[in-house]
Parts: sequence; C-alpha cells; structure tokens
Amino acid sequence: MKFELTKRNIARGAMADGEDDRKMLLAKAVSELRATYQIRLLLYRALHENRELVIAVPERCFVHASLQKLADEHKRHLKISRVNMK
Repeated sequence: MKFELTKRNIARGAMADGEDDRKMLLAKAVSELRATYQIRLLLYRALHENRELVIAVPERCFVHASLQKLADEHKRHLKISRVNMK
C-alpha cells in the first residue's frame, strides 16, 4: 500500500467511527464507495492489529471494483455490511 504525506511531510491518519478489541467500524452514507485512502489506511491498521474492518453502507450503495478487489484480497480483515440507513 502507498501512504501519503501532507505538505509538511507528516503522515496522514484515519479514525474509525467505532472500535473494540476485535473490530473497527466505518459508517458511510454514500451512493457509491471506492477504495479511498481512508479505507486503505484503516485496513492497514486492521491487518497489523489483527482486527476486522467493517464498513457499513446503505443497502443500495454501489461498491466500486477497486473496493471489491480489496475486499476479495482481504476477506478475513475487511467486511462490507449493507444496512438500512433510514
């Protein structure tokens, strides 16, 4: 994975919406979701901390091929959960 730095060469970070000892939760209320830097960085953390990253998206959210590929490569650590967000 490639990690980006800010203009002042400081590593960027990302926080999950919720965490416990085994899982990290990221909630996204979007119509389409790609493998963003935030998701890749949280997945990197999940891999190194041996945790699962659960991404909650609306039932009708389109999952872009880039994110689906990432989910297929990391089935043990990345789960996309479709939920009713009314």
